[in-house]
Amino acid sequence: MDRAEELKVLHEKWLEKCDCSLRITATQGVPGDGNPNAQVVFIGEAPGKQEDLGGRPFVGAAGKFLNEMLESIKMKREDIYITNIVKYRPPNNRDPLPDEIAACAKWLEEEIDLIQPLLIVFLGRHAMNQFFPAEKISSAHGKVIIANKFKKCHYFLPLYHPAAALYNGSLREVLKEDFKKIPLALKMIKEKNKCEPPI
Repeated sequence: MDRAEELKVLHEKWLEKCDCSLRITATQGVPGDGNPNAQVVFIGEAPGKQEDLGGRPFVGAAGKFLNEMLESIKMKREDIYITNIVKYRPPNNRDPLPDEIAACAKWLEEEIDLIQPLLIVFLGRHAMNQFFPAEKISSAHGKVIIANKFKKCHYFLPLYHPAAALYNGSLREVLKEDFKKIPLALKMIKEKNKCEPPI
């Protein structure tokens, strides 16, 4: 079984067994989507209205802006993998609650474990704070964090959420600049060839 097949099986399993309470109000589950061999995995917060209807992450306005950002660094949607910390849409796009995040946590962990990306990019403070609760997005954005998460050492890059940048012109420019750090981070990671978190 190749990795794409394994990912399909993984999603089918979790769509059936995930006990997130948001299942009651959501149209459907929204599993991660993209290249199963991606070097970069993007993690957002939760599906929105368009994602809930379509069953794919980041297909609304924020997703279109994300695609523009990817093009600006000569990447396409097909190159990356994108998912959320919560796989079901919270009512009225409210923030996901801790128990909802916890219910979907193993699903996310298994996605990361299967794909084994070189770089994990957080889109927004909710995704980042799930793993780095003490960090503030205003100071952490655009800076690589090296840490043991998902059972091993990983490189993380927190960015502002594309949705926030859509409604705030100044954040838009910050996000554009931060996006340029993705290829630089990948180059650095490949040159290092070993992940070691700071002591």
